[in-house]
Amino acid sequence: MFNFIPPEVLKLLLVFFLSFLIGLEREEWKSISGKYAFGGIRTYPLIGLIGYSMASLSNPQLLPLTGGFLVIGSLMLLSYWHKIQTFKTAGLTTEMVGLTTYIVGALVYHDQLWIASTLVITSLLLLELKSVLESLAHQFSPEDILTFTKFLFLTAVILPILPNKNFGIFEINPFKTWLIVVAVSAISYASFILQKVFKNRGGLILIAILGGAYSSTVTTVALAKQSTSNTYSHPYSGGILIASGIMYLRLALLVNLFNPQLGKKLTLWFVLLALTAIIVGSFWSSRKDKTMTESIEQKNYISPNPLELKAAFFFAFLFIIMIVLTHYTALYLGRSGLYLLAGIMGVTDIDPFILGITQSARQLTSLSVASGAILIAASSNNLIKGIYALIFSAPRSGSLRDRKTGRQSLGLLLFLAILGLIPLFFI
Repeated sequence: MFNFIPPEVLKLLLVFFLSFLIGLEREEWKSISGKYAFGGIRTYPLIGLIGYSMASLSNPQLLPLTGGFLVIGSLMLLSYWHKIQTFKTAGLTTEMVGLTTYIVGALVYHDQLWIASTLVITSLLLLELKSVLESLAHQFSPEDILTFTKFLFLTAVILPILPNKNFGIFEINPFKTWLIVVAVSAISYASFILQKVFKNRGGLILIAILGGAYSSTVTTVALAKQSTSNTYSHPYSGGILIASGIMYLRLALLVNLFNPQLGKKLTLWFVLLALTAIIVGSFWSSRKDKTMTESIEQKNYISPNPLELKAAFFFAFLFIIMIVLTHYTALYLGRSGLYLLAGIMGVTDIDPFILGITQSARQLTSLSVASGAILIAASSNNLIKGIYALIFSAPRSGSLRDRKTGRQSLGLLLFLAILGLIPLFFI
């Protein structure tokens, strides 16, 4: 059929169809809202066809097309003037859609069919999702917008200008170093955004999952502190275990991003450990305390801002320190020294150490030794988190006997730490 239809006819049909969709949506909006809006189901197809016609007359000059755009723009200006004179509040959405429809006709004439279709589909989504987008905007504060700007600064401004080559005896690559900062920040920022979106929804398990993607240590401390205002311990200790399970998935992602060969040795074990922690944690959370007669008093928890620029630069500094420290430890103390360092690093944020290991694996140490060091660091961190939970779950009395959440969390995380060392016998 297309072989017998001239290309110009097909283009005109496409312009009419795309413009008709916009006109249909605007006509529907007018009938539902009862408010004034420029044009409708007939006007927008005409605007699209005018855009197509002016583009054909302009070839190869742009003067007729520009003149047509100015005429349509003048009509949109008169429409907007009428609205601001009639109504207290007046938006520009309809006028912008009218100008877009004109441009769609011109794009189709110049064979930019994909761009034209994308413009129309995007416009329809923005028009139909008005209430959803407005409600979403209310969930984000100016600080959240600033946070997103910082993320763009880290990724789109700093990263592209850094040299992608090795410097010095430690072969530190500025681009790869900052790429690691961006990757860690991106995962934490995604968790931060999801926590904002699901604020006051999902319960403790969702908090544990999203918080674990941000930082299982921060989530452990936060849930332990929250548990002091409740007499029920199982939901909190189970959530703490789930957060540590998510930590293994987070580490698997980061290791595979920056050292796929090391990822092959660890991914299966990390996934098994994560599933074990999540399943056991979910089961433990569902258990009812003997005194549980009503739902727990749950406080909303959102991770701290993950994109403070000082924190990003400090992470990059720590990463470089870890590369240097790992280099000398592996060079002079060998495997036992590296394992000891891994155990000590569990007290702090283990991301810089583990990512430093991904850069030194196969250069200073074998993949097996590097994998063992990562497993030990993760298990050490789990043990430390159990101690944190025991400390921060203290009620006002301060009695160890009253720290049910802390004692349960310590036991569960000790169990996970021991499980995390089992792969050492197989890698």
